[in-house]
Amino acid sequence: MRSHLVKEGPERSPNRSMLRAMGYTDDDFKKPFVGIANAHSTTTPCNAGLQLLATRAEAACREAGLVPQTFGIPTVSDAISMGTIGMKYSLVSREVIADSIETVCGAERLDGVLIVGGCDKNMPGAMIAMARLDIPAIFVYGGTIKPGHLDGRDLTIVSAFEAVGQWSQRKITDRELDRIERAACPGAGSCGGMFTANTMSSVIEAMGLSLPRSSTMAAVDVEKADSSAESARVLARAVASDLTPRKIMSRLAFENAIAVVMAIGGSTNAVLHLLAIAHSADVPLTLDDFEAMRARVPVLCDLSPSGKFATTDLHRAGGIPQVMKILLDHGVLHGEALTISGVSVAESLASVPAEPPPGQDVIRPWDRPVHAQGHLAILRGNLAGEGAVAKISGLKTIKLTGPARVFESEEESLNAILDGRIEPGNVVVIRQEGPRGGPGMREMLAPTSALMGAGLGESVALITDGRFSGATHGLVVGHVAPEAATGGLIGLIHEGDSVTVDAEARLLTLNVSDAEIQRRRDGWTTPPPRFTRGVLAKYARVVSSASRGAVTDGD
Repeated sequence: MRSHLVKEGPERSPNRSMLRAMGYTDDDFKKPFVGIANAHSTTTPCNAGLQLLATRAEAACREAGLVPQTFGIPTVSDAISMGTIGMKYSLVSREVIADSIETVCGAERLDGVLIVGGCDKNMPGAMIAMARLDIPAIFVYGGTIKPGHLDGRDLTIVSAFEAVGQWSQRKITDRELDRIERAACPGAGSCGGMFTANTMSSVIEAMGLSLPRSSTMAAVDVEKADSSAESARVLARAVASDLTPRKIMSRLAFENAIAVVMAIGGSTNAVLHLLAIAHSADVPLTLDDFEAMRARVPVLCDLSPSGKFATTDLHRAGGIPQVMKILLDHGVLHGEALTISGVSVAESLASVPAEPPPGQDVIRPWDRPVHAQGHLAILRGNLAGEGAVAKISGLKTIKLTGPARVFESEEESLNAILDGRIEPGNVVVIRQEGPRGGPGMREMLAPTSALMGAGLGESVALITDGRFSGATHGLVVGHVAPEAATGGLIGLIHEGDSVTVDAEARLLTLNVSDAEIQRRRDGWTTPPPRFTRGVLAKYARVVSSASRGAVTDGD
């Protein structure tokens, strides 16, 4: 195959001149041109190690007979921007990343693309672009961070956030808070629990668009760079055989991804991102598909934030292939689904043991799960006519009816928590943080971590039209749709109203009469946009409901 851009013939000689200026030769023009989309950045440890991976991939592409062209893609640090106005740009960056990759590959008419990414939105952004472009593609995950250590215990970024809540209640000293902050993140890599980045890397592996075991490798380990080189070789074979993402991103692949998310106890953000990826791939997928899978798949992995172990522990126990093999053997995984390596899922798992290794408790066997059913539930009710998403497994408090404490932003709620103004039995309502109203659907890690740190995690419920970090746990319900900014009932809750959060019945209800709700609706007016210029304003004008993945290219 020759590049789409530099086909033979005198009519194409001008663009060859441009390529010759960069050192390309006549021999190069006979080879496939592929992109290496590199999200390397020193804004975040998640992406700080990506340059090495991109360099290894570039060399391996040349050895495999490809002509690599490298280009940068933007990234933002969710964890660093968390709790600030900067977090409004996080979900927006998913679209910017997808648009950037699509733009470069489309303009340069590339024959394939290898995408290297680390922080949360790199993965879904890459997958959206892959589906739109439908040229041979593979994803290389930058890898997970290793746990921090302090006084004999493992730490993650959540340790630092929850320590703030503990400090606010005078449960730890200034010095203890400082020690935790300094030790939580020891080096390069994405946040180390089964938070959003590691959840989405696992999703890509489950869908067959990255290499087996690559989604749980540590960023700083040699095998991660070796995996990047092997990914380039696999991409070369995919280009030769014209194996494109839409041949892999089937309905079966999406169901496999949902099953793995349930089994590993993954982030609620997986729901939002898989809906968006499916939209780009023209694969029908709804919130009901997640609820259907939840009933079929147990939680097999005891991973942070709700469990004990870090993602590096999962890797040592066999990683995602071990989890997938258990699911395959129990009939909840589609073994016939295709992978980028050109083999089926079942073939790729042929050498994986049927049972997890003895002597570890990270991956449980099917008959001894952490929880009997999946942890991500879709809640309905008058407060969530289009649905809402909650983590429910392992909660001590699964139902709470209490007075609403209403806040119009994340900052307002956090101040109330840190000031001690939230009491057991309250239902904290954070609104105007949805895709359009925020805009950008911020993650509520700061308030949820503060609640946990203050000892209120089991006695308070929290609902929001925003999102949650994959590091969040407790009785929390996000993605409430319709959102407040579009007239959703969450925007009509009054301070002190009775609200019920029932995880067992999967209900989210405002306990106010229909007549009173209608009276409030009649008095509601659309709030003015918070931004009128720039990327946030553009995003707010076009973004869809969270129930549809918060996409920006739909009708």
